[in-house]
Amino acid sequence: MTLSLAHLLLSLLLTGLPRFASGAHDYQDALSKAILFFEGQRSGFLPQDQRITWRATSGLSDGSMYNTDLTGGYYDAGDNVKFGFPMAFTATMLAWSVIEFGDSMPPNELRNSLVATRWVTDYLLKTLSQLPNRIFVQVGDPNSDHNCWERPEDMDTARTVYAVDAPNPASDVAGESAAALAASSIAFRSSDPGYSDTLLRNAINAFQFADSYRGAYSDNSNVKDGACPYYCDFDGYQDELLWGAAWLRRATQKDTYLNYIESNGKTLGADENINEFGWDNKHAGLNVLVSKEVLEGNMYSLQSYKASADSFMCTLIPESSASHIEYTPGGLIYRPGGSNLQHATSIAFLSLVYANYLSRTSQSINCGNLYVSPTTLRQLAKRQVDYILGDNPKGLSYMVGYGDYYPQRIHHRGSSLPSIKDHPQFIACKEGSIYFNSTNPNPNVLVGAVVGGPGEDDLYEDDRADYKRSEPTTYINAPLVGGLAYLLLIPTLVRTNSARLFHFCM
Repeated sequence: MTLSLAHLLLSLLLTGLPRFASGAHDYQDALSKAILFFEGQRSGFLPQDQRITWRATSGLSDGSMYNTDLTGGYYDAGDNVKFGFPMAFTATMLAWSVIEFGDSMPPNELRNSLVATRWVTDYLLKTLSQLPNRIFVQVGDPNSDHNCWERPEDMDTARTVYAVDAPNPASDVAGESAAALAASSIAFRSSDPGYSDTLLRNAINAFQFADSYRGAYSDNSNVKDGACPYYCDFDGYQDELLWGAAWLRRATQKDTYLNYIESNGKTLGADENINEFGWDNKHAGLNVLVSKEVLEGNMYSLQSYKASADSFMCTLIPESSASHIEYTPGGLIYRPGGSNLQHATSIAFLSLVYANYLSRTSQSINCGNLYVSPTTLRQLAKRQVDYILGDNPKGLSYMVGYGDYYPQRIHHRGSSLPSIKDHPQFIACKEGSIYFNSTNPNPNVLVGAVVGGPGEDDLYEDDRADYKRSEPTTYINAPLVGGLAYLLLIPTLVRTNSARLFHFCM
């Protein structure tokens, strides 16, 4: 095979992953809206500068069951429960977006990103306030909550507080909380050093709890009925221990955490499940994060992490002999299970971060039968973001409020029920059913919300009842913030000649 023919074949395979005609996207507008979405998910007392004005204060009694203040934080999706595990991951990804791509954000959006991050880190500090003996992992009984269709401002379902007391384990939630606060301490270091110090101190305490009492939080009998089946720890707690240690290493530069990553990698399964990244499985993100140290510091003792990061990136390339990730006919990364866009946004984010790490050290990836450059990874990420914004078979923007054609009937209580400002009368649990079952568009536009998205066939019905496809989540949006910020910096990517992105190992 000639080199030019190889170039042409790979170019066609990567992008076809077909492309759909559209004008250039306004990434700055999309970034603004992706961040704005988090204001629609706020719990607690809303400030005067709240921009999503159809929302109001809610959840002010949260924590009363333990005579403690657990107000604030985010509702994770379209319901009114505060699940600590995905919320902490959301904070980590918002902070990582600022760390890696904050310099390319307009100043006002950098500020808004930090505000969105602080809304959740302030809450996480409350959940850790009774360490070293107790961590709060959830507020709200999901079974009674999911039995109602109520605005958060009206909710009268049980605000059950789920806590884990030592020596019972919560390595996953505590480890992710440690990662979130350590990453956020870096994000806030220049703008608020005092707050940064507070975050780091609490991150260290959270990690100590996670490591001292090893096990999954959802294995606790007093937590399982609340966490499962929604946010059980399905993939094990070991990755969160390494993930928390890796972020503490980056935040502190202490050898204590470097030694932990080195010595515990094998015993905690760092080489397992390397092709996953999301709220429940941190392996691919862990490997990318640790690889920065390998690439920049010649840390040969951590080479296995970089090898796993390389392997993950190779799985994304259709023509690679290691190709593993599925794509829809329209070019979207696809994994079974619903809420598919969480995979597209998180993998796109990792691709951009790793591309940057490789570029700074002038390296590419050997994927067996071909080399993959940082530019390839950036193009792949851009393709995912553009698909979400409307370059797809349906021509539909999966971000609410972006463009002229986007989902109108998202699975979200506050968006689908009349605003308390327009309808101040109480709407009881079952009284909301009429709005859930309505075929009318949601009366309140949750600007910036990215829904679960289409399935493996690129099909999407704008159906409120189809929660796997129509429900937005904080952990879909959080990594997208970083991806959009990067694309603001490199507007010429759209003109890159894809035939220059690969070359075969000859």
